[in-house]
Amino acid sequence: MRIGILGSGLMGGKLGTLFAKAGHDVVFSYARTPNKLEGLARDAGNRARAGTPREAAQNANVLLLAVHWSRVDDVLQQAGDISGKILVTCSLPMNADDTGVVVAHTSSGAEELAKKAKGARVVSAFGTVPSEVLFAVYEARERERRPSLVYSGDDEEAKATVATLIRDLGFDPVDAGPLAIARYSEPFTLLMARLAYEGDEGPAVAYRFERYEEESAGSE
Repeated sequence: MRIGILGSGLMGGKLGTLFAKAGHDVVFSYARTPNKLEGLARDAGNRARAGTPREAAQNANVLLLAVHWSRVDDVLQQAGDISGKILVTCSLPMNADDTGVVVAHTSSGAEELAKKAKGARVVSAFGTVPSEVLFAVYEARERERRPSLVYSGDDEEAKATVATLIRDLGFDPVDAGPLAIARYSEPFTLLMARLAYEGDEGPAVAYRFERYEEESAGSE
């Protein structure tokens, strides 16, 4: 799979690196300096390279949006026409000083992104875990018991592709439904951030959903 990374911060850098290690072709883009992109590509291995957002988008099957909400319009403009592309977003719609979300309850960042990136097939994924846990989950990907990762979107084919990427990174994909469900998963990200960065056990935290058989009526 060819994956373009729009954003070179912690999430974009780590997810792009792991996609490359999992065998996908990756283009890192959108950084303050070209040197940062070159370093990410070098560290990710021979399946990764650096480029501009337009180059990252041009031949990609999948684009990962991993920028601060204040930079979304700029990176989309630089990427150019991405209609028909699968656009995975892990960007939380935070305000400028990261003290709260600017979109909630009646919409979500993912839904607003779909309006901005007209024609792209938007899927919300990867944002509900901190970047610090990604490498540990990938290293443990052969284990039978995997942490969960919720995702949502309106295009079933795009969601199936993203579910494959989620599995490649060592998570168990949990289809949460349509893109509107991001109205609930995005605030859940704030809960995960609190556990990761304000708890006493460190930021490398993930979650898992368990299902149990319902007991029959009258059973003891």
